[in-house]
Parts: sequence; structure tokens; C-alpha cells
Amino acid sequence: MRARDLGIVIGRGRSGPLNAITDVRGVRVGHTTLIRGDGPLVVGRGPVRTGVTLVVPHDGDVFTETVYAGSHRLNGNGEMTGLEWIREAGGLSGPIGITNTHSVGIVHDGIIRNAVRTHPNGGSFWSLPVAAETWDGLLNDTDGFHVTMDHVDEALAAAHDGPVAEGNVGGGTGMVCHEFKGGIGSASRVVPPAFGGWTVGVLVQANYGRRELLRVEGVPVGEAIPVTEVPSPYGPEDEEGPIEGPPPGSGSIIVIVATDAPLLPHQCERLAQRAGLGVARMGGTGGNSSGDLFLCFATGNRNLPGITFARDPRYVVDVRAVNDHVINGLFDAVIEATEEAILNALVAAETMTGRDGITAYAIPHDRLTEVMERYGRGPRRS
Repeated sequence: MRARDLGIVIGRGRSGPLNAITDVRGVRVGHTTLIRGDGPLVVGRGPVRTGVTLVVPHDGDVFTETVYAGSHRLNGNGEMTGLEWIREAGGLSGPIGITNTHSVGIVHDGIIRNAVRTHPNGGSFWSLPVAAETWDGLLNDTDGFHVTMDHVDEALAAAHDGPVAEGNVGGGTGMVCHEFKGGIGSASRVVPPAFGGWTVGVLVQANYGRRELLRVEGVPVGEAIPVTEVPSPYGPEDEEGPIEGPPPGSGSIIVIVATDAPLLPHQCERLAQRAGLGVARMGGTGGNSSGDLFLCFATGNRNLPGITFARDPRYVVDVRAVNDHVINGLFDAVIEATEEAILNALVAAETMTGRDGITAYAIPHDRLTEVMERYGRGPRRS
């Protein structure tokens, strides 16, 4: 189930055929989902509600064929490895891993292991992969380290260019968004021909936000479906906040933006920055406890040298770049696709009970459409 299945269409831009990040040619997504056990938390045993998601940026050898990339930080209480080299040289080499906070290291190592296994060259290969995280400890045995390097291999092997599974899958399995069940979501936009006709795709791991701030197309959905109607997994509150544990809305969001437009690294950074506007439209504030980290890569230049030690005989690499006079179309596409990807994560997610009987309830579809209709945002054709 997705937002458009309920007749909710975000913005006015046109989506790609899949309305997913895989509408960008060559981009693939794979998940490994880990769900087992119930009852009280026993560290190292479970319950387990976690996984890993891999975004493969193009259909070539992603470990040796670099594409330009750029990043942005809305709030930095989170982790996304590999960004220093991206900031320095503007290049992304390898797939992007997304998982839970305490598994980001093993996913990082798993990506490197996969690269080394597939590129044996006497020890001269090296990799600085991107691995990102959000915290799923409300539902998952995060300290149990249940994600392994083999799970990274499985997600890479499962990566495909078709529809993207959303909600309680991969790295998004145990995530909570605006105090509803959250997780993985995706969407895309095709910019008008006057702005280049390029495709922009977005994938999010949504694990942020307070209920009362949730907005959909400007409609105050969170206020209309309060925690007194659909309980929060953070537990009851008093005047000091929740009785125990993290405050409601604690968490983070990872946004991965892909485009086939020919962008330079600083332009990728500009697109990544606009993802924050899509988060804001949904009610995200980049709070102190939130890790809101965004990465954009562009496949419009594919003749770039890799980062291995192999010698490249070229002294000059010819690249193309979008004229900044038309880049607004890409900005708009990122904002709308980010907003819809978050909504798709919420709509696709199913109610989940995790450790210690804590339950994150799915947003009720009937109430969501009822509230949208009340504010004149009823079902419309996409």
C-alpha cells in the first residue's frame, strides 16, 4: 500500500513509472529484513526487528566507477560514513548501506568485504563506503548486533531495479516515524522538458518526528490523529515528558537522492540540501536528538576515474553540468519526492510489536483519508 493507492498525491510534479528511486536508470535497491522473537528484551537474543538496505547507484562496477555526489546535514546526531572523501573529492564509489545505529560499522565492513572479494588485485584495492543509520532501539535489540556482513551480501544480491519494497523492511524494519510505525519509503519525479527532463528519485529511512507536527500536503494529520486515539510507542507522558526512555519524536532520517542529471559535486550538495525542505513539509524539525543526513549522487557523468590505485592515463576528464538557470526544476523534484517518500514509508508500514511488548501502530489509512478529505485534499488522480 502506498499514498497514491489512497488517492493522496503530493505536489504537482509528475512521477516516474515506478514512483521510486529505481526510476533513475541503473539504480537498484536491495533489503535484508530480520524479524524474530517476542517478549522481554534479552541483549544478544532479541527480540530482533532490524535489517539492512543497500542502494546501488548505477549498473556498472560501482566500486571502481565513481559518480559525483554531495551531502548535507540538517542535524548531526547520527552517522553516515564516507562523507569526508565525498566532501573532499566529490565522488561516490560503491553502494550505500542503511541500517540501525549500532550496526553501521558492520555494514561498512560488509561493503568493503564484498568489494575485496569481487576485486582481488593483490591488496591494492581500497574503499571508503557510505554506511548510514537511524536508531531502532525502541523495538529492536540494538545492542545485540544481529546484522552481519553476510546480511550485507544478501541485500546486495537482492538488489534490483524494480519496485522498491517499503515500510517494515531492510534497515527500516524497526523504525518509528511521527510516533507511527515508519521505515523505508521511496518516490520519484520527472522534471519538465523545459528544465531538462531528468529523473530524480528519493529513498528515505524515516525514523523521526513528533505526532502533533505531522503534516501531509499542509494538512495537520498528526493533530487530527493524536496519541489519545492511536497510542505512541514512546509510552505515556506527564508534565516532564515520557515516564521513561527517550522523548517522543527521538530519532533520525536518512535521505538518499539519485538523479540522471549531469551534476557537479557542488550541485549534488545543493540538491541534498533541498531534501530538508521535504522533511520540513512533513513536520520534521531537525531536533537536537535527530540525525538528519542527506546524500545526493548524479549519474549524468559516467566517464569519471575510480578511486583505486589503478593508473588512469587521462590528464583531463570531460564532464557536463546542468545550467544553474534551470536547476530549480531539480530542487522542486527533490522536495516533492522526499515528502512523498516519507508518506509512502508511513502508509506502507504495518503495526509492529517489538521488545518488551512495545508497539508502534501503523497510521490508520481510513482516518488519514478522512482527515485529508475534511481539509479539501481528498482522493485525486496521480
